[in-house]
Amino acid sequence: MTLLSLLDYGSVLIFALTGALVASRAQLDLVGFAFMASLTAVGGGTVRDVLLDRHPVFWVANPTYILIATGAAVLVFFTAHLVESRYNWLVWLDSFALSIAVAAGSGVALQLGQPPMIVVLMGMITGCLGGLMRDVVNDELPLVLKQGQLYVSCAFAGACLAVLSDWQGLPEIVVLAACAASCWGLRAGSLLFGWQLPVYKSRPPRQ
Repeated sequence: MTLLSLLDYGSVLIFALTGALVASRAQLDLVGFAFMASLTAVGGGTVRDVLLDRHPVFWVANPTYILIATGAAVLVFFTAHLVESRYNWLVWLDSFALSIAVAAGSGVALQLGQPPMIVVLMGMITGCLGGLMRDVVNDELPLVLKQGQLYVSCAFAGACLAVLSDWQGLPEIVVLAACAASCWGLRAGSLLFGWQLPVYKSRPPRQ
């Protein structure tokens, strides 16, 4: 099993847990749990593989990913009531999944010899789109777009660091670890300390 496969497994599992937590907040049935978990788990990676013309798509080539997502959905279905604050769990699990998925997406693009801009975009797409699909389908404000928090910026920074680390000729494990660590560090800092970028504020038109 390759390092990139391990990253895909990790992001699928953790993103699936977040999808199932959203399903629990929406009080869906078990099939709804499985759907939300699977959509969240493989959404970003599916778009990545389609855009990179990587066939078959990773979860079609290996359906174990869907089994993992479904297993996570079943686990949350029977245990979510034990969690005091499902939203806090959702946000923090999502931060871990984001970081792992950005590393996985960046790593796949690097392995295929894509140029730096595509590597960065694939990292961002892999990390952000699954959670975006999850929240849009559930009619919630996506975490990706939540004002006052870093999210896409974290994915961008992590993917850029992956490109720079690879350009320096560092080993793959160092490149991907630096990508994931920087992405999660920024996301955690935003959640804990309120780190954010300046936001747009409208001003009256000049006379």
